[in-house]
Amino acid sequence: MTDTLDTTKDGVYFDPYSVEINADPYPVFKRLREEAPLYYNSQHDFYAVSRYEDVNRGIVDHGTYSSAKGAILELIRADFPIPSGVLIFEDPPVHDIHRKLLARMFTPRKIALLEEKIRNYCVEALDPLIGTGRFDFVTDLGAVMPMKTISALIGIPEGDQEKIRDHVTSQMKTEAGKPMKAAEEGLVSGDIFADYIDWRVDNPSDDIMTELLNVEFVDEFGVTRKLTRDELLIYINVVAGAGNDTTTRLIGWAGKVLAEHPDQRRQLVEDPTLIPKAVEELVRFEPPAPHVARYVTRDTTLYGQTVPQGAVMMMLIGAANRDHRQFPPDGDAFDINREVHAHLGFSVGAHYCLGSSLARLEGRIALEEILKRFPEWDVDLDNAVFSTTSTIRGWDSMPASV
Repeated sequence: MTDTLDTTKDGVYFDPYSVEINADPYPVFKRLREEAPLYYNSQHDFYAVSRYEDVNRGIVDHGTYSSAKGAILELIRADFPIPSGVLIFEDPPVHDIHRKLLARMFTPRKIALLEEKIRNYCVEALDPLIGTGRFDFVTDLGAVMPMKTISALIGIPEGDQEKIRDHVTSQMKTEAGKPMKAAEEGLVSGDIFADYIDWRVDNPSDDIMTELLNVEFVDEFGVTRKLTRDELLIYINVVAGAGNDTTTRLIGWAGKVLAEHPDQRRQLVEDPTLIPKAVEELVRFEPPAPHVARYVTRDTTLYGQTVPQGAVMMMLIGAANRDHRQFPPDGDAFDINREVHAHLGFSVGAHYCLGSSLARLEGRIALEEILKRFPEWDVDLDNAVFSTTSTIRGWDSMPASV
């Protein structure tokens, strides 16, 4: 490949593994949008688009930009077979078949029934902290409530929930500045859930695990069947991972961003009906999943340049979500009163986040319960701990004085 698009020599450089860039990628994202809307990195051999229109179009165009080899740069480069059932690493029509099996388990009615349970989880986590003068948005709540919620949905016993959470989180962990281990070791199979599945065969319950055990569907070959054991394990692994990490990071970002915008935080205290808009703005402003990669299936032309078949295209969601063309007048400004425009924080099209309604519900309830008890806080960034992963950007700890 030519490096004619590699703008490193001109001072614009994006590296998804760079600790320095990842700490605050937005100045680089802004320059990419304006100076290199089609970017090529010769060191890691990938292309990237950063404008909202390009990212939105690219994510939807699965014919040109395929998920079937993975959605993470290093996984696509590793080029190993993706097991059936990893929804985020599939294209239609197979993706659509598998997605429908889970979609029936994330209906608005089922999600709405979780509200009281989620609120109770928040109350249990927050009430003991009243009067202590301290609160960690991640370790005290963000890493606790989503874990309990998704575990209740799946059917994980309370005593095993932390073990499962740590397992699914570790799959995406990396050493700072390095690719994820799965690129060398392969995807985790989900065997950690095997004992639960075996138990549910003889002890059915009202949870996702039981539903997946019993559901019948017509597969891509026209065969009516149930999920295989391996597919079940993968499904549960995918749901557990998606339901934990991103919402955890969202709550961590809420602590930091609202501390930096105390006037808007005060608005939320005075008028809690604004909280759903604040959650939406947080997902736009600091999307926990800031980029996604695709395998290029055929030569395509962007900005007068050919992106060849076999290349990797990174869709920079974090950059697109701040594009002033979509979010005028200034996409880099956090504004809970912003006029609503579609953002990409939950992706779009076939891969639109199945759990988006659950994430919105968890975010809303978390902020409602936090602001009731702690209307003001200052975050301790010196002692905050940033998470290192290839795909999720956020905090492992966000301590605050309250």
